[in-house]
Amino acid sequence: MKDLMRQLAGEQTNFLFLGEAGSGKSEIAINFARFLTQLGEKPVHFFDLDMTKPLFRSRDVVREIEAMGIVFHHEEQFYDAPTMVGGVNQRLKDDNCYVVLDVGGSEVGARAVGGYAPKVNRENTIVYYVLNAFRPWSDNLAHIDGTLSAILGVSHVQLGQLQVINNPNNGGTTTREEVLEGLARMEAMIKPYLKLAFSCASEALYPQVAAEWPGRLLPLHLYLTYEWS
Repeated sequence: MKDLMRQLAGEQTNFLFLGEAGSGKSEIAINFARFLTQLGEKPVHFFDLDMTKPLFRSRDVVREIEAMGIVFHHEEQFYDAPTMVGGVNQRLKDDNCYVVLDVGGSEVGARAVGGYAPKVNRENTIVYYVLNAFRPWSDNLAHIDGTLSAILGVSHVQLGQLQVINNPNNGGTTTREEVLEGLARMEAMIKPYLKLAFSCASEALYPQVAAEWPGRLLPLHLYLTYEWS
């Protein structure tokens, strides 16, 4: 996994994760930060900028994240009374650390990035957009185009900064067959238009999927689970 993370990180130090609610964005951001930490090359700072929903946020597992050696930044808040976390600009300018930004879903949450656009639209930053073939806002090109256009419009992220993550999660009962189907369907849709950075599968399904999927694949440990889910 270290070799894959070195390929993904390259010379970049800032990694911003965007995606609609339910796409798996926060799970991927947490796992990505964990793998960056395991490289042992730079301290990792994680910013929870999700201000759009009361559940399934990175801050819900802050103790687990900090136990990995990640420096976690967030503000306690009600989801309908958002408060921006401080220190983002400072860390985005610091090439001596890795920065992971977990940004709220939809164009409403993506507005949080607008103020950082001058620093986000630089060579040291990758903006990841998470797509899930099993979600209604990304199950066809028209939906993807509409949602992504709205997000880019309010965040001021340049299209050239954007790379796509293919995450065909269909809930806790997701099967190997569903993952492979979702991976293939999404790649066929977006490959002519957007750069696919990597794909994801849960840790439980990763060995089976990796044996059949030729592209870059990241195993996801599921942190954001709740008793009723």
